[in-house]
Amino acid sequence: MIRSGSIPLIALGMLIAVNGHAAQAQSKSKGPPPPAVGTIVTGLEPKAVDILKAASSRLAAAHSMSFTAVISYENPSTLGPPLLYTVKNEVALERPDKLRVITSADGPPSEFYYDGKSMVAYAPAEKLVATAPAPPTIDATLKAAFDSAAIYFPFSDLIVADPYQDIAPALKTVFYIGQSKVVGGTTTDMLAYVSDSVFAQIWIGAEDKLPRRIRAVYRDDPSRLRHDMELSNWQLNVAVPADTFKASTGDATPIQFARPDSQLPANLRPEPPRKGTTKSKSSKAQ
Repeated sequence: MIRSGSIPLIALGMLIAVNGHAAQAQSKSKGPPPPAVGTIVTGLEPKAVDILKAASSRLAAAHSMSFTAVISYENPSTLGPPLLYTVKNEVALERPDKLRVITSADGPPSEFYYDGKSMVAYAPAEKLVATAPAPPTIDATLKAAFDSAAIYFPFSDLIVADPYQDIAPALKTVFYIGQSKVVGGTTTDMLAYVSDSVFAQIWIGAEDKLPRRIRAVYRDDPSRLRHDMELSNWQLNVAVPADTFKASTGDATPIQFARPDSQLPANLRPEPPRKGTTKSKSSKAQ
């Protein structure tokens, strides 16, 4: 979240997260929750691990990249069945220190820029902009954005310096499912991976080793809400215009970065992002 004075600017992700927690609290008061996702059966299948590592290597080796991430996720409704919300991110980056994310959603749009020296969160509809000094790498800036303003991108695991090592410490189970000729308009290898916090399925291009879809359920979520991310329009190692990572905010009002959870009751505050997932309960707030 970025805010000015007593007027908060909260993006759709944070509104959904807060409303979702509230709805879950209401539903829990009406009766016992359904059982959590089953017990983990540990084991790292070598074939599946090799595919994950190949995808990680392909992404880590790219000096620059751009892609589209469309995230759909469920949140409880007061009627019982979950509602579906969708966020679209147009992502561009240049290693090691440049990132741009243009977001449209079922709510106000937002933009995020990082040029190696500063990070900028811009709300074009409200004409508000927050700017802060940033660390010298994408990885460190992603952490700084979350720590200072609860800004979180569900695809963060894909753009860090070493995607596999980002999720590997938490992995309990990885196994190969088979191939799909439907997802992403190409042949993909389907894998499942499990940690203490999440059960996820990922579709990775059989030839190009690029992720095409990730689907996740959190193990501690009694409602078993589903989070889905489709990845498309991949471009790796292409020339990126220098002005891509410079914000054009016009006459927007400068405001300060601030975390939204400081305004919330303790039981509604977002949690830190969890590794190897499509969405964190922290969501993205700008």
